[in-house]
Amino acid sequence: MPIQKYMCIQRSQPGGEKRQPSPAQMQEMFAVFNAWKDKFKENILDIGGGLKPGGKILTASGVTDGPFVEAKEIVGGYMIITAESYEKALQVAKESPGLMMPGSSIEIREMATH
Repeated sequence: MPIQKYMCIQRSQPGGEKRQPSPAQMQEMFAVFNAWKDKFKENILDIGGGLKPGGKILTASGVTDGPFVEAKEIVGGYMIITAESYEKALQVAKESPGLMMPGSSIEIREMATH
């Protein structure tokens, strides 16, 4: 079965968790993240990363500031994975530590090949 690429888009609700984790919680989060990363190292093509707040929206008529505060959810990060099926891509994303945050979700889209 051919290997496909999938874009995973991490989403969260605006104004989410503001509380900083303790050093022990940070250590636990890194351990969970590293275990997940090691388990799926054959599938993770680009680990991506988080996105900083703000940005620009480009349209044919010009550039404006964005994203907008009235958004129901915020794109917080991305990654690109490879998998032989949507089911395998879902497994990789489902075990992602990014889903641990309350109100978070991951959109998974197969990337078109030319």
